[in-house]
Amino acid sequence: MDEAALIQAAQAGDLNAFNSLVQTYQDMLFNQAYRVMGEPEYAADATQEAFISAYKKLRSYRGGSFRAWLLRIVTNACYDELRRRQRRPTTSLEPLDDGGDEIESPQWLADPGETPEDSLERAELSWAIQRCLNDLPSDFRSVVVLVDVQGLDYAEAAQTIGKPVGTIKSRLARARTRLRDCLRGFGELLPVGFRQGVEN
Repeated sequence: MDEAALIQAAQAGDLNAFNSLVQTYQDMLFNQAYRVMGEPEYAADATQEAFISAYKKLRSYRGGSFRAWLLRIVTNACYDELRRRQRRPTTSLEPLDDGGDEIESPQWLADPGETPEDSLERAELSWAIQRCLNDLPSDFRSVVVLVDVQGLDYAEAAQTIGKPVGTIKSRLARARTRLRDCLRGFGELLPVGFRQGVEN
């Protein structure tokens, strides 16, 4: 079934159709939540809450971009969690196991197609970007993740956030400027190509 048919079936109570939609969008929603929250365990919780909320609200979906509708729900779930925590999200410099010990080579960093140097470069860049994202106000962070990470256009991002396109453009420009300024402070961690981009 195509997406429209899956949505219609899910609205009629077909749990298998809804599960197919979850499988299609779960990585995107987790990525959105992770970039907004900065911590994978909170992102997983927000993603689960978003899908539960989406299932409950599915009958109220009236068309338009289903992707933007889901992203709005997960972004709101992240905002709710950030408000509950009343503190800035933090990102550990080193991944830890359940016992609090440092993981020397976490499985999620491994990529059989990468050299150790490539893997280290990618991990350092990801860490630096996430640190800088964490320093952004949450409304700036969500916009830059929607557009620059998720690839939404301005109209979809506006629908997701519930703000005018002009607000999206303004927040995005300011967020990108702040990110560029922040990444200058991590120049030594960034690959050469990225250093040139933030130093200009």
